[in-house]
Amino acid sequence: MSFATSTSEIDLPEHPPPSSAGSSSSQFDLFLPLRSAGNLDDPYPMYGVIRTVRPVLEVPIEGWNGPGTWLLTRYRDVREVLRDHRYSADRTSAPFVKHNMDRLPDFLRQAAQGRRSMLIQDPPDHTRLRKLVNQAFTRRRIEALRGHIEDLVRDLLDDVERKLEGFDLIHDFAEPLPAIVIAELLGVPPEDHRKFRGWSSRLIRAVGTAQDSDREAASEANTALIDYLARTIAARRAEPKDDLISAMIAAQEERDALTEDELLATANLLLIAGHETTTNLIGNGMLALLREPEQWKRLCDDPTLATSAVEELLRFDGPVQATVRVAKEDIAIDDKVIPEGSLVLVSIGAANHDPEVFDEPDRLDITRDPNPHLGFGFATHFCLGAPLARLEAEIAFRELARRLPNAQLLTEDPTYRENPVLRGIEGLEVGLQ
Repeated sequence: MSFATSTSEIDLPEHPPPSSAGSSSSQFDLFLPLRSAGNLDDPYPMYGVIRTVRPVLEVPIEGWNGPGTWLLTRYRDVREVLRDHRYSADRTSAPFVKHNMDRLPDFLRQAAQGRRSMLIQDPPDHTRLRKLVNQAFTRRRIEALRGHIEDLVRDLLDDVERKLEGFDLIHDFAEPLPAIVIAELLGVPPEDHRKFRGWSSRLIRAVGTAQDSDREAASEANTALIDYLARTIAARRAEPKDDLISAMIAAQEERDALTEDELLATANLLLIAGHETTTNLIGNGMLALLREPEQWKRLCDDPTLATSAVEELLRFDGPVQATVRVAKEDIAIDDKVIPEGSLVLVSIGAANHDPEVFDEPDRLDITRDPNPHLGFGFATHFCLGAPLARLEAEIAFRELARRLPNAQLLTEDPTYRENPVLRGIEGLEVGLQ
């Protein structure tokens, strides 16, 4: 396979020009530069070209004369943006987004106009919300879940081992495990995890495509999810339990710690993020391991390597490929000046393959040390659920290696979901020799 060697050969289609509200063609794709920079199956070679040739890349937007979109692919730039207070996490503050608010999918527009999670807030509001939720994700509390998660993993693998003809790693294992765990933490019935996955999939697909049918499905999924959470919150108000939703309600009522919209947005964020990224970490990771038999055998021979394997899999093909910031002032990087108000797409996936930081970055090495990957972000918005995701993935890969050492891929080319930011596969057929 050959790749572009100059920026003139990098095919980065432009955004459609702004158009009137209500037109089906007026929707735009916020992450088009990432989608255009490489194919979904393997974006890393093209990221490498961009990082080498034009690491601070301005992406033109047809018909728009204001501050536009920039793509950053070097580790040092990505890390700096994530910690620099001159960049805002509130992407809705960008003039381009404000100007095109009516072209956003319904659920993103609702988030921009009121139902805002901590994901798109800056301090002090981000600090307030994070402090409230962080009590459920301390290392001590997460470690206390180890035994329960081990039981869940064993039960799921018991079912898997009965499927002698093979199984779907995503459907049978990677999806239900984190969905059940986060559902229990929040206080919603674990048996509803399939509903969450369905709603989440439709929402994420809409961020990754401009198809009207996907946008409509996402709008319906968002309505169903918010209604579900609203009913759950109402039930906990009437009868509190020992769960996170009850704790957030108590904080709201006793200390006015968050608004009703923030309560809904936070529960929504935790429910989706709490299982979506871990599902994709397990799925992407198992695919990478089974494609590298030497590394898979190494883990099977010594399952205690699961801890370092998780860190390498987060780096090698992590579930979160990018995030967005907004420049709050003119900011110079090298010989480029990113104008105030620009959308800045920071490519975590590209940064984690930067040869200036990682030796042989395109080689999977489950014993890599040091491994300063950015798979969970960095600084203020470092992933709140990182300790839980690490624990779930560590137990999952350790037990998969112990119990299924003869696992083999039944398909070499699984289908990737269309969202270039939350990277994951639709399914993964695995056989048991």
